[in-house]
Amino acid sequence: MPMNDAPIGIFDSGVGGLNVARAVSAQLPRESLLYIGDTARSPYGPKPIADVRRYALEVLDTLVEQGVKMLVIACNTASAAMLRDARERYDVPVVEVIGPAVRTAMSTTRNGRIGVIGTVGTIGSRAYQDMLEVNERLTVFAEACPRFVEFVEAGVTDSPEVLAVAEQYLAPLRHAGVDTLVLGCTHYPFLEGAISYVMGPDVSLVSSDSETAKDVFRQLVSRDLLASPDATPRHRYEATGSSADDFVNLANRLMGREVREVQLVQTGAIDLPR
Repeated sequence: MPMNDAPIGIFDSGVGGLNVARAVSAQLPRESLLYIGDTARSPYGPKPIADVRRYALEVLDTLVEQGVKMLVIACNTASAAMLRDARERYDVPVVEVIGPAVRTAMSTTRNGRIGVIGTVGTIGSRAYQDMLEVNERLTVFAEACPRFVEFVEAGVTDSPEVLAVAEQYLAPLRHAGVDTLVLGCTHYPFLEGAISYVMGPDVSLVSSDSETAKDVFRQLVSRDLLASPDATPRHRYEATGSSADDFVNLANRLMGREVREVQLVQTGAIDLPR
């Protein structure tokens, strides 16, 4: 199989990255995808950055061993923890989710006040704040929303409890008068209804899925890695957890019947210098 028909490898701590996979598939319907959800160690958000870095590189190693032509880190916490490591470690192009969302937020805001929500790990890393604050006319307000991932991974996206928690997390950002809110976690678009309801109609929500897919498109074209015109796309899903059924059921609850079967994989353990 020529290199161009090799799959694109997409990785997240759980099901959040399926948003990114869907966006990539919509823009590049001939491409094969290989998706791994690291469900055995999800959620990444509250874990120490050094651990997230190790887990993420173990999963990316697994994708590279399976012959992918590109890596997409569809997890903000992992992108913040080890993007530089990944670019040095692998010969294939690496696309992540933070830069595309930052660029979109910069071009979307009208009043220069941007909110960012994400996991404890992502917000604590200041990855978004540092990239946005390069532009001196922007003021950035960041809030960690740790329970949002728990809701999504439990398949709960529209309960009264979700709304109540969203009201609580987002109150400081409403108070700050942001006009653009970056959903700095690939799980959060599944909660877009509740987040948009709480923030109100005048606040633009920016998520990284479609913007990341555009980055994937650009990289494949510029590196001459597009799938051949007669390629038959295959979409494979893998999870590191103990139950393939749990992953399939949750994916179908969130996405409709797009994910039909999941293989369980074991990542190799790696030792990284501290």
